[in-house]
Amino acid sequence: MPVIFSSKRKSNPVPESEVLIMLLHKAMQEGGNDKFLLDGFPLNEESRAAFEAVIKFEPELPLAFCSSVEEMEWRLLSRIQGREAIRKGFEAFLKSSLPVIEHYNSRGTVRKPYRMLGGLSPPLPSLAVRQSMSKSVSIPPPSSDESGRVAALVIGAGGREHALCFALQRSPSCKSVFCAPGNAGISSSGNAVCLPELDISDSSAVVSACRELGIDLVVVGPEAPLVSGIVDDLARAGILTFGPSKKAAALEGSKSFFKSICDKYNIPTAKYKVFTNPFAAKQYIKEEGVPIVVKADGLAAGKGVVIAMTLEEACDAIDSILVKGVFSSAGSKLVVEEFLDGEEITFHALVDGETALALESTSDHSRVGEGDTGPNTGGMGAYSPVPIITPELRSLVMESIISPIVNGMAAEGRKFVGILNAGLMIEKKSGLPKLFECNTRFGDPECQLLMVRLESDLVPVLLAACRGELSKVTLDWSPEAAMVVVMASKGYPGIYETGSVIQNLTAAELVAPSVKIFHANTAFDSDGNFVAAGGRVLGVTAKGRNLEEARDRAYQAVEAINWPGGFYRRDIGSRVLSKKQSEKEG
Repeated sequence: MPVIFSSKRKSNPVPESEVLIMLLHKAMQEGGNDKFLLDGFPLNEESRAAFEAVIKFEPELPLAFCSSVEEMEWRLLSRIQGREAIRKGFEAFLKSSLPVIEHYNSRGTVRKPYRMLGGLSPPLPSLAVRQSMSKSVSIPPPSSDESGRVAALVIGAGGREHALCFALQRSPSCKSVFCAPGNAGISSSGNAVCLPELDISDSSAVVSACRELGIDLVVVGPEAPLVSGIVDDLARAGILTFGPSKKAAALEGSKSFFKSICDKYNIPTAKYKVFTNPFAAKQYIKEEGVPIVVKADGLAAGKGVVIAMTLEEACDAIDSILVKGVFSSAGSKLVVEEFLDGEEITFHALVDGETALALESTSDHSRVGEGDTGPNTGGMGAYSPVPIITPELRSLVMESIISPIVNGMAAEGRKFVGILNAGLMIEKKSGLPKLFECNTRFGDPECQLLMVRLESDLVPVLLAACRGELSKVTLDWSPEAAMVVVMASKGYPGIYETGSVIQNLTAAELVAPSVKIFHANTAFDSDGNFVAAGGRVLGVTAKGRNLEEARDRAYQAVEAINWPGGFYRRDIGSRVLSKKQSEKEG
């Protein structure tokens, strides 16, 4: 990827420009980079001309990545023989200047240095940036510019967060996007500047980063920070944040609490009972029979739910949660729930505390195996729209499920602002929706579908939700269908290895129109290759005129990716597409 050093001169002299130019030129040749950009150095026209003569073109697009010496060093020098011999000269340059990664706004001013990983937005001519750097070192903290555009920070590191960065970056209302901690794919895509060293579990560190970077809007992606209360901490610091408070996030943080809300406010849900005693739970299952569902009460990264088809499976799940404690405190109690038979859908609604706005319909495949077999995962793929969600059914869901949750939470003193992500089963026997889970953030991978189909500017929508003004908002959606296929490390959701190399991603995005690959768990190895860094690794997303075309494009891209260490389901969307095929044949 293109690289720069932004460098502000200190009192110590910068080494001769020719030395650095030779070093960079050698790194370019040995590393195979066709574009190698340097901004902020050389600092005068003579050395700039010499630099441009060596690299054979005039730098125009400033980009950057993290400022740690080790990170820059291995990226530049890892493919150069005699790396150790060059090391001292390279470190001398770093010590005699001030290598920082700086974000430039549309007026070319320089923000306070902060360690980052990723591309810069918006790009500026390098000469203009040089000139801006020579004006003043003392720069006031940035804020939303005269046009009202905001600087946004996305909290999280997965495919959902990559999709949010993608949507925010293309927003005309957003001047810059940051992601903490982000991942290698987010940074290399240029969709956001990543902050890999920012500890998102440390609210004080997040607040400090927001102030340093002039963040106007924080969007929290994953559930764990929400349940921990990051929104409350940011609100106390006066930082506008999209997401529910700790008290409201309990809807996802505790399944027993969620079920109690359903009971109290007459929301249709599966029959259930809460247990802390494994013997009582097993006795209840024997009385109810199987299939039956066993759920850890707290957060378990999508893996705390077991759909038990036999009594033995159910008892094993109870022992794992209550006796062996595989989910620690999240498994201090469990919910045993009636098995619902029907079509599963994910219903997202945007909520401002009073008003709820339905998003486009999605449906995910949560089990790891084809034919919806095997253990539950965070999601192996999804599609949108869902044909079963008619306007009439959408209205019914809003009236019987979403609105009662919003009103009930307000009545409980837990006003909900953010995304309600309702897991619904459209029962076969009745055709009516029942709520079996309630998440308090975008689904992953469903968020990828929503962000590629959303045609409205995301920023004003999120701001309206934060300010209680959703009643003024309407959303525009692409009429096209979308599908996402998740590629995961072999062994997931069980024991899996990380570090396997993933190749041909750029070419894969080009094999068909409207393909976008969202990164969930990727990192760089010492040679600059993408490698797997977790269980679910990529979300290969495509749009098409219909679901068939979206599926074909997504799988065409998947098959172009060279990743022997990964696997994927080959039947995403089959619940709908096989039904359509049967209807055609009938």
